[in-house]
Parts: sequence; structure tokens; C-alpha cells
Amino acid sequence: MDHMLARSSAEIGRSVRFNAEARAAYLRFAKSGEAPWSGNFRDLAASITRLATLAEGGRISVDQVEAEIERLRWLWQHAGDDHTDPLGEASPAADLERLLAPEALAALDCFDRLQLQSVIRICRQSRTLSDAGRRLFDKSREQRAVVNDADRLRKYLGKFGLHWDAVVGEAA
Repeated sequence: MDHMLARSSAEIGRSVRFNAEARAAYLRFAKSGEAPWSGNFRDLAASITRLATLAEGGRISVDQVEAEIERLRWLWQHAGDDHTDPLGEASPAADLERLLAPEALAALDCFDRLQLQSVIRICRQSRTLSDAGRRLFDKSREQRAVVNDADRLRKYLGKFGLHWDAVVGEAA
């Protein structure tokens, strides 16, 4: 990250740095399971270059980092819309085709399909059913008297006839 920032600074002809909070937020996201870096070094290089180019006064702010994180999430979510991502891995749509019977898939509303694709992606990025549940129900769990995210996720998957082992097993 530091190398790419120095390189971008040289290319645009001015020194650019992260403020401390922005740097911490970017690194936290970059190291998380939420950041697959499907384009590998290209995604990182492009991301840092964008941040450096848009940095006002040579400082990358938390707001810029948050906007860049949302952009990366969108990019990675839509990278495989043609059923493969740039590295040839199955897209979320292809995952659903393998996990659900054709008639079940055909019966899904667009909303349910998109939501289920996101849930499957998070499940595959998580170590356990409980870990995935905590990530998926990160806000609503705060309002519950009894918190059982694993059970909530198990029931959600069951609504579509899916089980944890089948969902994460498909990723292998």
C-alpha cells in the first residue's frame, strides 16, 4: 500500500498521504474477509491511485476511503455478472444455479436472488455458521434480547432448501 501510494504520488507530481483514521479504515477493510481482491494487485493499485488522485490537499480522508470501499464492494459484486469473474471463478449467479433446482431458481424474485447471492458470498468468506451470522445480522442483533445468529442464518438458508455445508462446500 505504501509503495503504491509513493508511486501514485510521483505520477501525479505531489505528495499524498492517508490521515491516520483513513489509513486504519482502509487497512482494516483490505485485510478483512470482505475484501477478496479478485483483481489482485490491479485492484489495489487502481484503488490507491484513485484515492491519491482525488485527495484534496494531499490528504486521503476517511470519507474518501469509505467511498472507495463502497466502490470496491460494488466492483467485486458485479465483476462476475457474466457468470465468471476476471480470474475465471464462478459468479454468485452461477453459484445459485448449482445450489438450487431450476424451478426453485426460476421462482425467485430478483430481490431474493440478489440477497441470497450476497448471503452465500458472506457464508463462504466466514469460518463458521456463527461467524457468518454475526456478519449478516450485525445491526439487528443489537436489538434482540436473545442473540442466536447461527440459528437465524440456518433458518434463512432453509427457506431456500439450503444447508450450511452445501453452501460452503460448493466453494471448494
